[in-house]
Amino acid sequence: MTYSLRIADIPLSERPRERLMAQGAKNLATAELIAILLGTGQGPGKLSAVGLGQYILQQLSQHQRDPLEVLRDISVQELTKIHGVGPAKATTIIAAIELGKRAFLSRPGDRAIIDSPQSAAAALSHELMWQKQERFAIVMLDVKNQLIASQVITIGTATETLAHPREIFREAIRQSATRIIIAHNHPSGSVEPSQEDIALTKQLLEAAQVLNIPLLDHLILGNGDYQSLRQITGLWEEYPQGD
Repeated sequence: MTYSLRIADIPLSERPRERLMAQGAKNLATAELIAILLGTGQGPGKLSAVGLGQYILQQLSQHQRDPLEVLRDISVQELTKIHGVGPAKATTIIAAIELGKRAFLSRPGDRAIIDSPQSAAAALSHELMWQKQERFAIVMLDVKNQLIASQVITIGTATETLAHPREIFREAIRQSATRIIIAHNHPSGSVEPSQEDIALTKQLLEAAQVLNIPLLDHLILGNGDYQSLRQITGLWEEYPQGD
């Protein structure tokens, strides 16, 4: 099957750029986002830009990994091995990926207000988001929810880590934090809490009550996503924090 070569040949309502402007980038398929970067198509069978985007994803899926995971660390040389991707297209894709990484990993500045799971995840994304080992970290805040510091407390194996309340609250006290957020990553990319995660959260909430240092949330990060245990569990109603 032969596809038209240019985005201009696609009906206006179906063009990726127009769909992005009308519906937002989140509503576009990954192949459409790649098509916007490519501008034009070709490759096997003279594919359209969207078709070439789909073809690129198909080729990347042969690595037995999520194509987006492969794209995250791909080189120009690897991309140009794909039929239809020359140096210009490859460097455009690489530049877009790097820009996305930098935007995602940008951290809040000193004394930034951390008042949502999203802002807490941003404060820890560099340390936790795509790490291959499980890490446990703490965000320390003052009474106005201003960021004092963030720190990785422990680094575990690829499947587990250990974090003791003593280590966590020792650091909070040392930094004169009046409230904290804890977080860890799942190297698998899943952000669903395990039973161990729930049990540890209960233990830390109890310790927070005793020490009068409210635990505001427990986040799980992985593969560009995050989950707030405060939002998906009833633990904070069971162990009120006075925050």
